[in-house]
Amino acid sequence: MGIAQAAAPLRLHLGCSGAAPPRLTSLRFGVGSHARKGGRRRNPPRAASSLHPSSNPRAHDHDPALKPPAPAPAGDFAGRDLNGAADHAPQQRRRAASDLEVEAWALLRESVVSYCGSPVGTIAACDPNDSSPLNYDQVFIRDFVPSGIAFLLKGEYDIVRNFILHTLQLQSWEKTMDCHSPGQGLMPASFKVRVVPLEGDEEGATEEVLDPDFGEAAIGRVAPVDSGLWWIILLRAYGKCSGDLSFHERIDVQTGIKLILKLCLADGFDMFPTLLVTDGSCMMDRRMGIHGHPLEIQSLFYSALLCAREMLTPEDGSADLIRALNNRLMALSFHIREYYWLDKRKLNEIYRYKTEEYSYDAVNKFNIYPDQIPPWLVEWIPPEGGYLIGNLQPAHMDFRFFSLGNLWSIVSSLATTRQSHAILDLVEAKWSDLVAEMPLKICYPALEDQEWKYITGSDPKNTPWSYHNAGSWPTLLWQVCNLSIMFEILMCTLQTSRPCRVFGLIT
Repeated sequence: MGIAQAAAPLRLHLGCSGAAPPRLTSLRFGVGSHARKGGRRRNPPRAASSLHPSSNPRAHDHDPALKPPAPAPAGDFAGRDLNGAADHAPQQRRRAASDLEVEAWALLRESVVSYCGSPVGTIAACDPNDSSPLNYDQVFIRDFVPSGIAFLLKGEYDIVRNFILHTLQLQSWEKTMDCHSPGQGLMPASFKVRVVPLEGDEEGATEEVLDPDFGEAAIGRVAPVDSGLWWIILLRAYGKCSGDLSFHERIDVQTGIKLILKLCLADGFDMFPTLLVTDGSCMMDRRMGIHGHPLEIQSLFYSALLCAREMLTPEDGSADLIRALNNRLMALSFHIREYYWLDKRKLNEIYRYKTEEYSYDAVNKFNIYPDQIPPWLVEWIPPEGGYLIGNLQPAHMDFRFFSLGNLWSIVSSLATTRQSHAILDLVEAKWSDLVAEMPLKICYPALEDQEWKYITGSDPKNTPWSYHNAGSWPTLLWQVCNLSIMFEILMCTLQTSRPCRVFGLIT
């Protein structure tokens, strides 16, 4: 997160929101339907066959376009019946709000930011005792997502619609850093509503302008990679909850989706299907050694691709984009499930890896040296559990457990059913390490001693067991709650009584 921009604000005039969208008429559970089939997949070049999923007989199982549609839910907590229709008397089925809920909603509404007389988002933090909030008084795209979902579940759709449209208008702005401009389609990390005097008019006249930050004012001067991914996910959630599916078909919305996809799917020097990012360009917005292909971004990338495929309108100009999207989905899911997964069996395989293998059918494709396995891992990983590692690069595996990446891999179905259960089993077995009496830790374990100095650059804000360095983050609890809701719906749908001990501990 960057310091609030001190330069003269750039002006942007956006229209105020229109009429409220229609009420929900149907609802299907899930990020995206897996029934739609994509275009024909092209055969990969021979040189990349050892990494490409088409060279593996199990790759067919990793293509989301070939999977059957998920079963419809038996009902949800928002007052909708089995067919997805809105309940005409939902208030009779809702329990009374507790004092804690009332207080939470009061605090959330105090953080709402208005522009042109309409709500456009919520600020990142609201502390009246903080005299120097830096950029925490801005509306961050990633930070607004849990707030936006709360408003959607409450039936308050206007604030989410306004947020989507205003950030969409900010997307096309050209920002530079030392005479260099980032790729077209980049979403800002945050924006601020400023009141500036009107030029040439009567004295004292002012107007409101939106001042975005694309990273040119951020700490570390890094552009946000995850903002566009969160924007697509929230856009899909808005259509699902409000029923205003025609909103996705607007020309400006379709253009925004395509610009983000073209930026993320652009060919480069990287051989992997994962998205290449730098340190500090996502939720882990300070140096923590996650540069390369962090799990957090890959799980968000997969979810955003699924959502985009559901919302893209079929037309001549989007055929190639949809084909590339489908190819990437299959390759990405195979890559993460196959190479990022770690359990006792996989750990034993790594211990026996041969190195310096040069061939298309090499077992140790990334030249991982067994000596890099940390001593704490052998005793820490439970016999029945497993997780997706934090990062994978040539000759390097980041064995830390990152909560957001693993939780969102379950939510988006990037992890298989077996892997999802194993992740939850690990959280249960290591509850005292990952949760204890505090909110969920962003990662485990912390970087300490000389490792902390070398990797974080002696960052005093990332001291061991604080902030990003294994600190406890309350915002991760909404991911856990999301899993709890999904699990309850699935159990009702399958009519099974299989207990989930992890969610029992939470509730």
